[in-house]
Amino acid sequence: MGLRDRNVRTKRAECFTFYFILRFAAVLLCILVVVDCGPRHIYHPPAKKAQQLARMGYTIQVGAFSKVENAVRLTDLLRGQGLDATHYVARAGLYKVRFGNFLLKSAALEKAESLKSAGIINEYYIVSPDEYAIAKSQKYGNQYLREEIVTAARSFIGVSYLWGGTSSDRGFDCSGLSMTVYQLNGLDLPRSSKEQYEAGVPVGRDYLLKGDLVFFKTSGGDKVSHVGVYAGNGQFIHAPGRGKTIRLDFLSKHYFSKRFLGGRSYL
Repeated sequence: MGLRDRNVRTKRAECFTFYFILRFAAVLLCILVVVDCGPRHIYHPPAKKAQQLARMGYTIQVGAFSKVENAVRLTDLLRGQGLDATHYVARAGLYKVRFGNFLLKSAALEKAESLKSAGIINEYYIVSPDEYAIAKSQKYGNQYLREEIVTAARSFIGVSYLWGGTSSDRGFDCSGLSMTVYQLNGLDLPRSSKEQYEAGVPVGRDYLLKGDLVFFKTSGGDKVSHVGVYAGNGQFIHAPGRGKTIRLDFLSKHYFSKRFLGGRSYL
């Protein structure tokens, strides 16, 4: 075979090789396009990163009241001492009070003893950080924590939730409820609905999960003025207003649907 023939064969082989590479690339591209055209869910990253909520430290638990007004009265008394106190439903018909957030157990014990000596409280119990659902979620998972938050919120349904006093001019406090159910599970959620709204990751209405918070503009304008705890299946738990008890409502209800601002997640 002459040199010319060998060169021709080499060039033809190269051409065929290049041709088959192009064909393979074209077929692969078609497959990718077909697959890509199928139905899919597009992930949209959150607009901002959530501020990681601080965990509760050691807290002091006191009281066993059959009337919520008595638990509120003690809560007010403790808050008058400069302590961050909240009342909650221990079980049906029984209310307790928790207060403080101490890094060390010794500090919690010292404070509890001083209040007991002053006659402000009687018997008490120190709640350890490892007793909270947030600590147990390391073993049982995120869904466990979400369920516990909703369970805590459900325990308030039907209760006249009075935050910061029993006087009629103060009445309900929706953000006090959401803060309480988070703190009872070991997460130090901010106090006001505005702070709560700003601290979480935005969540679309169709992507809400149990334990997320839902926010509304109920006072005119576009500012946050109301918050509830999402309970799943399009429902949320909230303190609706003066003269009404804590209840379960639907996001689809015209009043709330029209005023819905968005959801926030902290978990």
